[in-house]
Formats: sequence, C-alpha cells, structure tokens
Amino acid sequence: MICSTNPIESLNARYRRAVKARGHFPTEQAALKCLYLVTRSLDPTGADRIRWAVRWKPALNAFAINFSDRFPAAESY
Repeated sequence: MICSTNPIESLNARYRRAVKARGHFPTEQAALKCLYLVTRSLDPTGADRIRWAVRWKPALNAFAINFSDRFPAAESY
C-alpha cells in the first residue's frame, strides 16, 4: 500500500507527458507499450531497484503479464 499520493501523481505526470509527446496510438498495444517503457525508465540506473520494485510491485506484475517476453520475472525483485 502506498501511503502518499505523491508517487502516484508523479507516475501519472510521466504518463501524461509521454502520451502528449506521442500524440496518438494506432492500437491499444502501442499505448500499453508506451506506458510500459515509461514505467521501466523510472529508475534507469537500477541503484534503487529493490526499494522501487517493492513500492511498484502491483504495476510491475501487471506489466510482467502483458509483456512477459520483454519483462524479467517478478521473482527477481
């Protein structure tokens, strides 16, 4: 459970910025891929990967289901 709305608002702002920059999506799969890439880029260095993964475990699990061929197994977190 996330006790603050700040991380959620931060993620929503990143999603909005990415969608606005892209403009439109030809398919739903393209939109999901854009959001997936935004989520994966939140911690590009991997320095805080374990702490970050614990906070965003539900989102990571959802993306792992949708993008199983491109996403590491959830057990690695």
